[in-house]
Amino acid sequence: MSEVTGNYTLVLGATGKTGARVAKKLIDQRIPVRTAARSRANVRFDWNDPSTFAHALAGISGVYLVSPVMRVDFAGIVGRFLDEAERAGVRHVTYLSAYGMEHASEKVALRAVELDLASRTSFSHSIVRPAWFMQNFSETFLKPVNDEIVVPGGTGAEAFVGAEDIAAVAAATLADPAGHAGRAYSPTGPEALTFDEAAAHISNVVGRKISYRDMDREVWIDAMIQAGVPAEYGDVLRSLTETIASGRGSRPNNDVLAATGTAPTRFEQFAAETAAAWRL
Repeated sequence: MSEVTGNYTLVLGATGKTGARVAKKLIDQRIPVRTAARSRANVRFDWNDPSTFAHALAGISGVYLVSPVMRVDFAGIVGRFLDEAERAGVRHVTYLSAYGMEHASEKVALRAVELDLASRTSFSHSIVRPAWFMQNFSETFLKPVNDEIVVPGGTGAEAFVGAEDIAAVAAATLADPAGHAGRAYSPTGPEALTFDEAAAHISNVVGRKISYRDMDREVWIDAMIQAGVPAEYGDVLRSLTETIASGRGSRPNNDVLAATGTAPTRFEQFAAETAAAWRL
């Protein structure tokens, strides 16, 4: 892509679950987009290489901000990026955070970035705090292995939300920054499901039994670390699963409808559309 100055929106994490979808939704609305990632994007962007920040931000008016993944110590480097965004004349930032983060300590990196954004006056911001992604069941750590979903979630329920709906909320804030400035949305699905209930929906579309198996949390975390998750991320996994198991998982709200004008996807619909991911 040639260098430009103007009203481009920079989409970080543009090859990820939400970034790719946000970029597409903005492009579909004829909003100029610059995608950014370590590879396979319009510009190279690497959180571990701050020299990539300025070039990515040149000519940018809006940013879809996705923090470094699988890290817990990123508030400082994101702050450095936001300093660069101010110098570049960015006018709005939409930040992908996590459900319930408004209640977290400022020592938690996601919350620290939220507070950093709120302290800046040179650009407006919106925050998107989604529930657990439905796509975790088809793409990442909740995907059935040997027809089992294994996670220490107990009998707790979660209002799992589709990545398309998260992206639609984010895209709405970037398409109309003034209309969403200072707003925080917590996208959820329309129903709270236990892992047993989610497994039943998947079973229905694949035509065989998919089971949910609860397990010891520390054993599960150790297994995730052995599979490649950074050890320091274990506390995050512990908090996420304890929240659901204790009955404090997300509950359905109207934020997707409020931000986009469209009701969120039901898990049953997601399962039907994604059945190929679970077929042998």
